[in-house]
Amino acid sequence: MNQEIRPLLAKVEHAYHIVGKKWVNLIIHVLMKGPLRFSELHTIIPDLSKRMLNERLKELEGCGLLSRTVIPDRPVRTEYSLTQKGQELGAALCHVEDWAVKWL
Repeated sequence: MNQEIRPLLAKVEHAYHIVGKKWVNLIIHVLMKGPLRFSELHTIIPDLSKRMLNERLKELEGCGLLSRTVIPDRPVRTEYSLTQKGQELGAALCHVEDWAVKWL
């Protein structure tokens, strides 16, 4: 195999590994509209358990796709928002959403 293609394949495989996880695409889609708190995300996606939501948010933060901001009000609030990297992935996923609306 061509040595130039291998790094590209590894990156594409990693991207599919991230977006292929259940709930990731929906979380990114919801956060494209702006920052939300954990409870707001859970309200918007009620079928997603709190445990799974927490797990996916940590994974997306670890990948650099979203940021977690602690707001020191009373009570303390935490907001989640997409990073530039996450926004660009969200824009790419919009094309998949368009395809799904048209063909599924």
